[in-house]
Amino acid sequence: MPALVASGLAVVVAVACNGGSTSTTTDATTAHEAVGDTTKTGASSTALHAGSIEAGRDVYRYETFGDEGFWTDAVRMPQGMKNAKLTVLQALQAGVSFDVDAIPADLKTVLASEVKTDHSPAKAPKLNDPATLDALVKANAVIGMVPKGGKVGVTCALCHAITDKSMYEVTGKGTIGKRIDGPTPHGLNVGKLLATGANTRALFTTAQLQNPDGSTIGRAPKGLKANSTEAEFDAYFSNPKYYPIGTFDDSPDGNGNPIHITPFFRQDLAAPYGSSGQNSDLNDFNNTVYTALFDQSNLLSPGGMQFIHGLGATAGDSMLAGYKRVLAATGVTGYPYVTAHMQGKAGDPPTPTGKRVDEQKLRDLQAYVNSLQAPKGQVTDAALVAKGRAIFISDKCTDCHNTNQGIAVQSKLVPMNVIWPAYAPKVIAQRKPPLTPIQNAPGTFDDKMIVVDASPGGSIRGNALPLLLDLARKPVFLHDDSVHGLDELLDPKRGKTSPHPFYVVTPAQRAEVVAYLKSLDTDSK
Repeated sequence: MPALVASGLAVVVAVACNGGSTSTTTDATTAHEAVGDTTKTGASSTALHAGSIEAGRDVYRYETFGDEGFWTDAVRMPQGMKNAKLTVLQALQAGVSFDVDAIPADLKTVLASEVKTDHSPAKAPKLNDPATLDALVKANAVIGMVPKGGKVGVTCALCHAITDKSMYEVTGKGTIGKRIDGPTPHGLNVGKLLATGANTRALFTTAQLQNPDGSTIGRAPKGLKANSTEAEFDAYFSNPKYYPIGTFDDSPDGNGNPIHITPFFRQDLAAPYGSSGQNSDLNDFNNTVYTALFDQSNLLSPGGMQFIHGLGATAGDSMLAGYKRVLAATGVTGYPYVTAHMQGKAGDPPTPTGKRVDEQKLRDLQAYVNSLQAPKGQVTDAALVAKGRAIFISDKCTDCHNTNQGIAVQSKLVPMNVIWPAYAPKVIAQRKPPLTPIQNAPGTFDDKMIVVDASPGGSIRGNALPLLLDLARKPVFLHDDSVHGLDELLDPKRGKTSPHPFYVVTPAQRAEVVAYLKSLDTDSK
């Protein structure tokens, strides 16, 4: 049986940067007060305040909560980048974004000149010199990779920010320019970046593993094991057939289920959170990311083990036993690294691993991502857009989706057998109610929900509704990247039993609806 997943986490992203906002605070309340919580030293927490947008921007861009220990001492990402002699040019090809305002002035001048050449080593020596990338990491110019105390950590911005491309763009991939927080970097090759780590095996729980009976769940034909080699782990993560570009596996469950990175703007409109709608509170969702994903070694803490056992019983225990052997075999010590309070009950949404990072910073982060505005929609033919809107309404797309994108999406979950009529899962293991059984259907559409769904909170197994924003930039659709383009999504050739089988019959009408969807922004009514 598949080894289990931690509570959904999801990567987000979207929107124009709100760095110039004059608003500094917002009422980002939460039901989980920190009063009375204890830190590792036993100190009482301070009183909480409404979230600060300005402080939240710093959390979004630079706060690691100690995960630099995991990424440097366990995954050994900086060491792997040096060993691979990774260059700025190669990082751009992998979809990495660079903050032009953080690049040292003398280097900025040189790079501005070199990007206009043919990029050969002779004409662009800095772009092709691994030392340049190292210098940019140390300057905090690589978006999402933050230097701290001689180590490098990871923040939200790695998967949830782009730039304005003002200096340079590798078409459809990485860019150099001014930061824009929120939009999805659709060309980011997360798997290849992870494979660059000198110890990719430390990402064991988010790899596609082989189950005790020899089976595996994911896109790869063969699963990995605790004794698989570093080269075998690298081959899995770096292969876009197994780990598609623009996706991220946010479920430490031993299943290979990378899902497309979603936007992280206007999160006040987006609840519930996670593709399976498993979190009603954004702060709970973000805390899970920090305590169970950005430092996966925390799953081997007492609270982490209790969490995984609660989800997967012996299957979860087996995955963590294999993970512990991997870390021992690769010389990883001193974990877990995340800086968080011991708090709450392991397995509960606010504290899945029995820990919670700084509550005020969670509130600040919430204030910031709520404030981020979605990009303007793309309108090339207003008449076409108007016709598309009329079809969108007459075809009853509004049963689930809003025409007014300035209001929150419906908080309901769409049942799996409605969003996917062919859903006929096989039960792999029973779980204690209210948890649904662990179950899997053929194909990739339900792989994210095999273990993680909304049942711990008493809700159904299904899909949360997405924000219909920034669609003009989006190249693939459905969370598993199974559909390429809006026209294909709406084309009845996909079949009546395919996921999201809601179609527009004629090519002309599809073009109208596509134009309408690409035009949507928070001003759309």
